[in-house]
Amino acid sequence: MTETIQQAKSALRSKMAAELKKLTVQERVTASLAAGALLERQEVWRNARALLFYAPLADEPDIWRLLEDSLAAGKLVALPRFQKEQNTYVACQIIRVDTDLQTGRYGIREPRESCPIIPLMRLDLALVPGVAFDLNGHRLGRGKGYYDRLLAMLTGPACGVAFDQQIVSQVPNEPHDVRLSCILTPTRWHDVTGPRAALK
Repeated sequence: MTETIQQAKSALRSKMAAELKKLTVQERVTASLAAGALLERQEVWRNARALLFYAPLADEPDIWRLLEDSLAAGKLVALPRFQKEQNTYVACQIIRVDTDLQTGRYGIREPRESCPIIPLMRLDLALVPGVAFDLNGHRLGRGKGYYDRLLAMLTGPACGVAFDQQIVSQVPNEPHDVRLSCILTPTRWHDVTGPRAALK
């Protein structure tokens, strides 16, 4: 059963990679701006004082502007940093984009070692990238399980951030896959209902 699910996940990753390659640079920029604007209209965003962002890869929605706006507004802003010893990611606070970031594992921007670790229970909202999402809050990651381990320890809501092309009818899932609280795309905001997905 697990092998079948892994095969289905692998096939979906390949399909999504092909779909996202069809997007032009301008389409990515326009879609990212639309997603950011839609997020700003949500109550959970307006009420959040401590946020976990992500440093976008080329095939992920780029809402980095909101990170910089949140810093300017005096909010607590965190990004994932890889901990080699524990083989996991932790949330670390950044205060200045120009000095607090370095290129980390997999070429992703992450906080420097000098940036303090933030307890996950302090976060009011976590923004989460992925390969594919469904409207039941299931997320397909890149296969390493890093985000699932991080999300499992969150007490606040987690929001999947995606291009519209990344929304599918059903993401293959396993018991350890953590459901999200909401899904954001350039054209929709979707609250997920059910266990482990309630907005708090």
